[in-house]
Amino acid sequence: MKTRKAVASATMKDVALKAKVSTATVSRALMNPEKVSQTTRNRVEQAAIDVGYYPQALGRNTKRNESRTLLVIVPDICDPFFSEIIRGIEVTAAEHGYLVLIGDCAHQNQQEKTFIDLIITKQIDGMLLLGSQLPFDASIEEQRNLPPMVMANEFAPELELPTVHIDNLTAAFDAVNYLHDLGHQRIGCIAGPEEMPLCHYRLQGYVQALRRSGITVDPHYIARGNFTYEAGARALEQLLALPKPPTAVFCHSDVMALGALSWAKRQGLHVPRDLSIIGFDNISLSEFCDPPLTTVSQPRFAIGREAMLLLLDQLHGQNVSSGSRLLDCELIVRGSTGNILS
Repeated sequence: MKTRKAVASATMKDVALKAKVSTATVSRALMNPEKVSQTTRNRVEQAAIDVGYYPQALGRNTKRNESRTLLVIVPDICDPFFSEIIRGIEVTAAEHGYLVLIGDCAHQNQQEKTFIDLIITKQIDGMLLLGSQLPFDASIEEQRNLPPMVMANEFAPELELPTVHIDNLTAAFDAVNYLHDLGHQRIGCIAGPEEMPLCHYRLQGYVQALRRSGITVDPHYIARGNFTYEAGARALEQLLALPKPPTAVFCHSDVMALGALSWAKRQGLHVPRDLSIIGFDNISLSEFCDPPLTTVSQPRFAIGREAMLLLLDQLHGQNVSSGSRLLDCELIVRGSTGNILS
């Protein structure tokens, strides 16, 4: 009896050669079988099995009409904060035989039709949202049949989604309270966009920490930015132009904190002797800037992994309740903060 030998390193090109079609046709036949004829589909599927191109995954896709592809919606792919979350998602997805597509919401107008097409044509099995807004209008009739979704990092209770994140309010409170313990009374805040829920919670933590310490909340000490380096620099320039500028600044992100740190040094200020700065997120660069940045460390890889596991539970038919799954965070004290000099 002649046995068929599976080739571990078989590729889509091997399938195409065996089936005598293009690699594009192989991709359509395996991922979107409704787009090719039944004859072509059968030939491609048989060729995939013959050359050993993931025959088990192919069997599952055909039987259950699964794409085994997931879509991750990122607010801004250029923000280094998201890299570890995405890594946690991708590693976990790969362990379970899923591919991950990345969609960047920073260019939402151009991408909206692409996202909708992926959903309508059922080219994705599920979605992970790393921001609080859907990249399309879910109220439109043809967009209501959405795949399973999970939110990571943000928290938007009105969407009623399973969500993995940290307690942003308590984390901000602890960071600002630490600055007060160092002797700072004039503490500024470089906040993120007002429409983002996590920024609302971080600002509330800032306000509550000041009030708990008996410090009057001055709105002039709150500047806003859009999570870019440039925004952090502009916000600090605004705060230091006040008649009584802050001696310490709590930032809603490391990126804005690093922008503020750079601007302070260009103005000849010494950090932390003249100004203490705290960031948020603990991105890799925060440890290697000068001075190293004190920051709130989020378990970003774990956030991505836990969110992915929740989505997989849904895809496997388990009942997953909406609401928060809180992970721990930690204030990492480094060289950008110090006692106020009398």
